Amino acid sequence: MDHVNQQPRHGSNARSPFFTEEHEMLRDQVRRFVEEEVKPFADAWEAQGFVPREVLRRMGVLGFFGIRYPEVYGGAEMDTLGSVVFAEELGRSTFSGVAITALVHTDMASVHVFNAGSEAQKARWMRKIVAGEAICAVAVTEPDAGSDVKGIRTTARRTSEGYVLNGAKMFITNGVHADIYCVAAKTGPLDGGSKAVTMFLIEKGTPGFRVSRALDKHGWRSSDTAELVFEDCLVPHDAVLGQEGKGFYAIMKNFQNERTVIGAMAMGEAQAALDLTVDYLKTRKAFGAPLWEKQAIRQRIAMRAAEVEAGRQLVYAAAWRDAQGHDVTREVSMAKAYCGDLVNAVMYDCLQFHGGIGFMRESTIERMTRDARVQSIGGGASEVMLEEVAKRL
Repeated sequence: MDHVNQQPRHGSNARSPFFTEEHEMLRDQVRRFVEEEVKPFADAWEAQGFVPREVLRRMGVLGFFGIRYPEVYGGAEMDTLGSVVFAEELGRSTFSGVAITALVHTDMASVHVFNAGSEAQKARWMRKIVAGEAICAVAVTEPDAGSDVKGIRTTARRTSEGYVLNGAKMFITNGVHADIYCVAAKTGPLDGGSKAVTMFLIEKGTPGFRVSRALDKHGWRSSDTAELVFEDCLVPHDAVLGQEGKGFYAIMKNFQNERTVIGAMAMGEAQAALDLTVDYLKTRKAFGAPLWEKQAIRQRIAMRAAEVEAGRQLVYAAAWRDAQGHDVTREVSMAKAYCGDLVNAVMYDCLQFHGGIGFMRESTIERMTRDARVQSIGGGASEVMLEEVAKRL
């Protein structure tokens, strides 16, 4: 069945007014990397549960991990739209586990080192981060605290020797194989709210810190996810990222970037699903004609295409405004909620129109549908995003 592993060929071909030639060159480079170095091999990564380290190093060599970072660290010094291009093209790969492995490293974890790290911390780690030699994870979520960051219960008690951490983190992407972890803990009373949260930079292998288990997921199978445990984990005073008690604000600040990137990734996924579904509908025959000849089917796909175009432009516009220095909390929250829900609606229809083969593990759309489910959960659930929008109406 030649349609089973077909890959999308199309997409939005119109040049966007938001992007420069540099952005378009990045898009072409990422797309070529995906075609040549991801798609032929990623089924094996799905089975093993993680992206090989040599692949991540290759992404570093190609400059993908330094898109936003200064040249002094080996970066390209691009803006928010550069991250959007990277995320969208990785989303189009159809292997979202690979996409999120890279994007957590570039746009959700290492940003804490760059934004809040001391000169010594940045001097030690940023070049390795950009080169793909040190992979990052960010550990905020806990068994009883997800979007409610103020509710975390991992503690960091200050002593003469450093800080002693106790607690657990859950659903941590890159958690199994990362080298460094940006960890949120309470340095004040548990009921101290936002002013009690501090971020720490902790290396793998630190005594008292361990990966308690790798987690088995519904989707994103090629992304490693872990539960982390801290048991009297002593870190030096200079492991603090930024200032003590300012961690909540650092997390909130970066959420805007994280949610923009997830929205872009989701629209890349949705476009890829539409492309491969149109290809399938034009070749799969039923009742004597291709399924594309059924008006109800092609009009549903046409409407989804319109919605995806709207979502894509919403992300582009929010990213452009962010690059201009505007407060885009409302627009980014809109984009995260809209795109996270829309990609799931698109996948539902695309799998439906694939019929029985869409329900089989051998089909691309089946994997993509599983991968997309988390997009309305991770990085801020749609319900939380809509509350952020409502506050600003």
